[in-house]
Amino acid sequence: MKDVILLTGAGQIGMAIARRVGYGKTIIVGDKSIENAQTISEIMNNAGFDAIPFQMDLSSRQSIQNMIAEGEKHGLINMLVNAAGVSPSQASVETILKVDLYGTAVLLEEVGKVIGAGGTGVVISSQSGFRMPALTAEEDELLALTPSEELLDLEILKSENVKDTLHAYQLAKRCNEKRVMSQSVEWGKRGARLNAIALGIIVTPLAIDEFNGIRGDFYKNMFAKCPAGRPGTADEVANVAELLVSDKGAFITGSTFLIDGGATASYFYGELKP
Repeated sequence: MKDVILLTGAGQIGMAIARRVGYGKTIIVGDKSIENAQTISEIMNNAGFDAIPFQMDLSSRQSIQNMIAEGEKHGLINMLVNAAGVSPSQASVETILKVDLYGTAVLLEEVGKVIGAGGTGVVISSQSGFRMPALTAEEDELLALTPSEELLDLEILKSENVKDTLHAYQLAKRCNEKRVMSQSVEWGKRGARLNAIALGIIVTPLAIDEFNGIRGDFYKNMFAKCPAGRPGTADEVANVAELLVSDKGAFITGSTFLIDGGATASYFYGELKP
């Protein structure tokens, strides 16, 4: 029996991380689209990895539990890479909150019940959580600690208080980061660590769709005027993920690492300031 990685979200970023840290392990590749999961698994298996495609829906607790059960058939689950989610131009407010916010909370909770000692988790979040005006300490605590089945009933997440899909996405990502903090305490009781990476613009097929979509000029302006002067790559995300899940990151847990080429800094203090 091998150690098992649960990878949710069969895309370029999840695959880049799994290729960096997944050799010698069984990788369960979960995605709502079984075709996407099969494609990524095939690429990885052709490169010598042991990847198994699995259809899973991040917005469903039962589906998450099914994926965990599949993982446990193959060995001890000792790593989670959560790269699943929907973007503001892909989905409705309701879907973004159900998938990105509620689904991530449930995933961290459920994997936290089974993660092996010495295990690690990394959640792919977004710079969007840093853009939103500060919430109150009470609101932050509610996002961090509200039982997951009650999360979507919070006052700040009611439809009349969410302006649009971008605002929903920002709230979801803020919640992801708060959940990583609170769940890292629970994971720590099992000797495991949990962190998040908040991404700026990373070139993937999805991002290229965004560049060519209605918000394309906004995104192009963002990476042109950030200190790095360019978008990032999936492999640069994997560099940080590799640190976080390796022994070199053994003292890092409950943290969110911002990887955005300085776009957030420029948004507050530079050329991107609104």
